[in-house]
Amino acid sequence: MKLAQGQIWKTSPDVHSHEGDSVYLRIVELERLSVTYKEMLKPDTKDGHHKEATKKVFCRLIKHAELLRA
Repeated sequence: MKLAQGQIWKTSPDVHSHEGDSVYLRIVELERLSVTYKEMLKPDTKDGHHKEATKKVFCRLIKHAELLRA
């Protein structure tokens, strides 16, 4: 799996969720060791929260996730 800016991931509710619903993560900025992403409740909305994580932590968040847009 190769990460790229603009990808949207639908997380598995078992791994990362909001009140039991899947969360959508869009990669905003990708650096060597960190990922800045936006956490949204719907994939086609602009509403969401910007967050930052290491690549290792981000990959754990998208474990069993589905890639919606590359």
